[in-house]
Amino acid sequence: MRRARVLSGCAVLLAGGIAFLSHPRFATSLGRNGSTGVPRSAFHPAEASVEGIESAGPVMAAAAAFLFSAVLSQGWSRKSSLPSAQLTGIAAQAAPCARYERALVPRSAMLFEKFSEKTIKAVMLAQAEAQKIKQDHVGTETLVVGLLAEGSGGAQALQTLGVHLNEARRELETMVGHGMGGKSQEIPFTTSAKQVLEDSVRCAHERDMAQVSTCHLLRAVLLQENSNGCKLLGKVLATESLQVLREKILAALARVESTEAGNKVPMSGTARTVADEVDLTQTLKYGTDLTQAAREGRLDPLVGRHEELQRTIRILGRRTKNNPVLIGEAGVGKTSIALGLAQLIAEGKVPLNLQVVQLDLALLLAGTRYRGDFEERLRAVVKEVSESQRRVILVVDEVHTLVGAGSGGDTGGGMDAANLLKPALARGELQCIGATTLDEYRKYIERDPALERRFQPVMVPEPSEAESVLILQGLAPKYERHHQLHYTNEALDAAVKLANQFIADRYLPDKAIDVMDEAGSKVRQQLYQAAEDSQNAAERWAAGRELKEVLAQKQSAVNAERYDEAAQLKRRQDELEERLEGLQQSHSTDDLLKELQGLGAQIREAVVAERFVEAQELKTREKEVAELLEKKGITSEAARRQVTAEDVAQVVAGWTGIAVEQVGASESARLLHLEKELHQSIIGQDEAVCSVSRALRRARAGLRNPSRPMAGFMFCGPTGVGKTELCKTLSKTFFGKEESMIRLDMSEFMEKHTVSKLIGAPPGYVGYNDGGSLTEAVRRRPYSLVLFDEVEKAHPDIFNVLLQLLDDGRLTDSKGRVVSFANTLVVMTSNIGSRSVQKSASGGSGLGFGMAEDEEEDKYSKVKELVHEEMKSFFRPEFLNRLDEVIVFRPLREDDVRAIAEVEFKKVLNRLADKDLHITLTQGFKEQVLKEGFDPAYGARPLRRAITRLLEDTLAEQLLEQSAEGEGKHLSVTLGVTEEGKVKAEVTQIKDVEPEAKESPVLEDAAAGV
Repeated sequence: MRRARVLSGCAVLLAGGIAFLSHPRFATSLGRNGSTGVPRSAFHPAEASVEGIESAGPVMAAAAAFLFSAVLSQGWSRKSSLPSAQLTGIAAQAAPCARYERALVPRSAMLFEKFSEKTIKAVMLAQAEAQKIKQDHVGTETLVVGLLAEGSGGAQALQTLGVHLNEARRELETMVGHGMGGKSQEIPFTTSAKQVLEDSVRCAHERDMAQVSTCHLLRAVLLQENSNGCKLLGKVLATESLQVLREKILAALARVESTEAGNKVPMSGTARTVADEVDLTQTLKYGTDLTQAAREGRLDPLVGRHEELQRTIRILGRRTKNNPVLIGEAGVGKTSIALGLAQLIAEGKVPLNLQVVQLDLALLLAGTRYRGDFEERLRAVVKEVSESQRRVILVVDEVHTLVGAGSGGDTGGGMDAANLLKPALARGELQCIGATTLDEYRKYIERDPALERRFQPVMVPEPSEAESVLILQGLAPKYERHHQLHYTNEALDAAVKLANQFIADRYLPDKAIDVMDEAGSKVRQQLYQAAEDSQNAAERWAAGRELKEVLAQKQSAVNAERYDEAAQLKRRQDELEERLEGLQQSHSTDDLLKELQGLGAQIREAVVAERFVEAQELKTREKEVAELLEKKGITSEAARRQVTAEDVAQVVAGWTGIAVEQVGASESARLLHLEKELHQSIIGQDEAVCSVSRALRRARAGLRNPSRPMAGFMFCGPTGVGKTELCKTLSKTFFGKEESMIRLDMSEFMEKHTVSKLIGAPPGYVGYNDGGSLTEAVRRRPYSLVLFDEVEKAHPDIFNVLLQLLDDGRLTDSKGRVVSFANTLVVMTSNIGSRSVQKSASGGSGLGFGMAEDEEEDKYSKVKELVHEEMKSFFRPEFLNRLDEVIVFRPLREDDVRAIAEVEFKKVLNRLADKDLHITLTQGFKEQVLKEGFDPAYGARPLRRAITRLLEDTLAEQLLEQSAEGEGKHLSVTLGVTEEGKVKAEVTQIKDVEPEAKESPVLEDAAAGV
C-alpha cells in the first residue's frame, strides 16, 4: 500500500509538472520553445510566469514546485542552457503559487490517494466531458455526467431511476452550453466540485470504507444544496423538490450498496476491493453481462412467467443446490426468464446480490487447438466468479451442451465442461442457470446423476393463447420502434390465433412473435419498395433536357433576328412546358405517403378548431391520395403505417402454403355455402356432401376437440361412385389446392413390418433417417387432407396406429418427434359392403331404377344397415367408435351419369380453349358416349374411358391434321354419330378470325355445344 501511494504521488507530480510546462502562458514566457534549454536572451526572470502558474490551479502549482525542486536537487540544470540561479528563481516564483491555496493543495494531493480506480476514472471522464463542450472548468454537473459515463456504483443507482448517459449529456449542454475553452491538459475544478471531492472522502470515512467509491461521490453531490449537479439530476428526473430528489437517489443508492458483498472495509489494515471494482475480464471475454444490458435498456421486457421467475429466484436464494435449470420446449420463453431476472436485478427489485452473465460455450471452445486450452479458459472463468465479491450467476443456454464440450470428441484425453464445473457447483463457489428442452435434459443431464442433483428443475410450459397475446402486447412497442409501424390489437390477436392454428410444429409465443415481426417487415417493405414509376421519371428528364435546348435555340434565333424560327421554337417550348406540368402532377410514392400522413393531422386539427368545411375538403383529398396509392399497390392501412390482421394472415399463408382465403375471415362465409361448391363436381351423393360440410363447419366454429383431427370419415360404397373424387374436391375447395391431399394406398401396407413405413423405421434398421411416409408428410404440410385409400387391405396392426391418430390427433415418429394432426381431415375409403350395394342396384327392381322416392329411401336405408353390419364384422369396435361418421355412397343412376358426362365434356373442352378449334357436340354423340360408358356395377369409371376413346381420340386426330397443314387455319369440328353407331367428325374452315378473338369463340361454342 505504501509503495502504491508513493507511485501514485509521483504520478500526480509528474502529470502536474507536464501540465505546468505545457501551459500556454508558461510556454509564452519561455518563447513557446517547449524545452527548458532556451537561449538566455529569450528568458527574462522578471517575467517568470507566476500568473500562468496561478491560473494552472493549486494542484498544478504544487506539482511544478516539487518538480523544479527535484530538478535542482538532481543537478539536471547542468544539462540545460539555463544557469542554476535562474532555475532557482523559477522555483522561488513557483513556491508562492503553491502557498496560494496552501490549505487546498495538500488535501488535493491526498484526496486521489483515497479514491478507488473507478472513482478516479469517473473524475477523468468528467474532465473529458468538459473538454468536449469546451468548458474551462469541471463543475458538479460535469462530475455527475462523468459518474454516468463510468457506469458502476453510483451510475447504477441513477440508471435504476431512469437517468441515462445520453440524456444527461444533452441536459449538460443545455445547462452550461458550449464554451470557448482550449484543449488544456488539465481543467480545474470549481469550488463546489472541490467540496464534493472532499465530502466524498468524509462519506467513505463515516461508512468505515478504505476507498472512496462512486456511490460516495454521488452522495457528496447531493450534499450541495444549490449545486448544478443537483439541478441537472432534478431536470432529468423531472423533480423540482430537492428533498424528493435526495430521497429517490438515496433509496436507489441504498439498494445498490446493500447488494455489495463485503463493501464495508475497515479503514485500517489491508482493504479488499469493493464490489463495484470486481474484475471479470475473462468471464466477460466469453460472455455477455445481462445485468448491464438491462440497465442500458437493450433487453426485451419479460411479460408473464411470474411463477417460473419466482421459483428461479427462490432456488438462487438457497444455501445449497441453488442452480435452477429451466426445462421446456423450444420457443416457450426459457431464456427470457433469465433475461427477466437480469432486469429485476438492474431495477433493484430482487433481494439478492447478483450479477447475471450469459456464458457462450462457442467462444470458450473457439481457438482451443491443443489439449488443456479449454480447461485453462474454463478454470479462469470459474476462478474469477468464485473470487468475486458480488455473486455472479452464469446463464448457460442449451445447458446440455456442457456434457462433452471440450473433451476432444473421439480422440478423448480431455475433461468436458460438465466435469470441470461439478466441483465448483458442489462447493457452492459457482451458480448457474441452465436452459434446455425436456428431451435433451433426459438424454444428457439425467443420465449423469452427479450432474443432475446439482440442478433444480423448473418446468416452463407453453403459454396459453391469452397469455401469448399479453406477451405480444408487451413486446409490440419495441417492434413498432424497429419497423416504424403500429400494430393494431386485431393484428396481435390474429398473430397468436393463426400461428397456433396453422403452425403446429412450433410453440407459443415464439411462433407468434416471429409472425408479428415478419408482418411488420412485410408492411415496411411494401411501403419502401413502391417507388416512383421509372418511365415517368425518364420522360420528365427527357422533356426537361429538350426544353433546355429549345430555350437556347430560341434565344439564338432572337439574337439573329430569325423571328419565324423563334416563333416555332416558342410553340415547341409551350408544348414541352405543358407536358412537363402534366408529368409533374403524377406524384411520387414518397410524396403521396407523406401527404397522406400529413392530411390526417390536418383533418384532426380542423375538426378541433370547428373548421368543418376545411375538414371535409381535406377528407376528400385524403380519399384521392389513398386511391392513388392503391393503384401503386399500397393499401390504406399500410399507407397509415399500420399492421393489420390481413397482413398477419398473408404471412401465415406464405409460411404454410395455404391460400390467404383459408386463413382469413372470409372462410366462414364460404363454409356456409360449401355444399353448393361440392355439388358442382360431386353428382348424386347429397348425403355424403352434407355430412362432410357439417363436420367442417363444426371444426371451423371451434365446437370440436381442438387436439383431435377436424373430422374422421369412412367412405364406403362400390367403385366409381365418387369417393376419391370427393376427397380431391375437398382438398381443392377447403384446403386451397388439390396438392393438399396426402394419399396413402393401403395396399402397400399389407405386411406386418410395413407399420414402420407410416411412422419411420426403428433405430438400427434401414430407413431410420428417412422418417415415416405419414408423419413426415403431415409434419411438412400440417393443413391437409389425409386419405387412406382402400383401408381394409392394410394389415390389422395398422389400425392400432390409426386409433391414436383419430383419438389424440397426434403420432410420435421413430425419432421421438410428436406430429400433430389437429389441422388435418382424415378420410378412409373402403369397398366393404360394395357387393350388397351392387346387388341391391342390379335388376329391374334395383335401387334407383323405376322406383318411387320413398321406396328408394327405404331400400337405401336397408343397404346402409347391411354395410354397417359388414363393417362391424371386419373392423374392431374401438376403431369404428373413433370415426365421426361412416358414409355409404349411393350407386349412380343413369341421370347421375348423364350429369357427370356433362362435367367431363366441359373439362375436355376447357383444356382445348387455346387451340384454334370450335367444337360442337351433338345430342346423338352424347347419348352414344352415355350408352357405352354407363355400367351400374362399375360406376363412372367406364364413362371416363368412353370419353377418352370417343371424344379425346377424335379431337387428337383433328389437331394433328391441323398442325400438319400449317398454322393459320381455324377449324370448326362437329362431332356426331352414324347410323351404325360410329363417331363422325364434320370439319369446316373458318375464315377471317380476329386474332384477339381466337380464344373466346372456342369457349362460347363449346359451352353452346354442350
